[in-house]
Amino acid sequence: MGFTRAELAAYQDRSVPDLVGPGLRLLFVGINPGLWTAATQTHFAHPGNRFYPAVALAGILETEIDRGAGMSDADRAAVVARGLGHTNLVNRATARADELSPEELRTGRLRLEAFVREHRPSVVAVAGITAYRTAFGRPKARAGEQPERLEGARLWVVPNPSGLNAHETIASLAEAYAAPARAAGILPAL
Repeated sequence: MGFTRAELAAYQDRSVPDLVGPGLRLLFVGINPGLWTAATQTHFAHPGNRFYPAVALAGILETEIDRGAGMSDADRAAVVARGLGHTNLVNRATARADELSPEELRTGRLRLEAFVREHRPSVVAVAGITAYRTAFGRPKARAGEQPERLEGARLWVVPNPSGLNAHETIASLAEAYAAPARAAGILPAL
């Protein structure tokens, strides 16, 4: 599946439904949907996005999602059955995350807090340190588990899987994503 630039541009400012079900243990939080994500209605979708290869390598998901075509209904069911969920700080599609204002990110924190209160995951993993710092007012935050909880959930900041985050590899992303998955009981403890 492919899209022209014009086709993708038509998805600017669109939203993507959250992926969540009963038994949510680990919530992955993106910054905001990219245009490809909006077009496929699949979180972390884009042929160059490394999220699904990384979670497959880590053993968090047993099969790799086709990040170019997006999720099938069976894929969505498998994600939910595994106790995983997806949402975004800001649910407005843009070509790049840097198109979001600091105010949008801070408002996104409030959206995320309400989402976590409602769905009660045991662990929340925010993908993107810069967006986290802005949204949460923590300019010196570092990646990894955070000292505070988010509405009772353990809170991690993990690397963004975008191809723009070039110093990360699929292997380093897998390692980073495995830590909150172990804390959520999705992967066995070390």
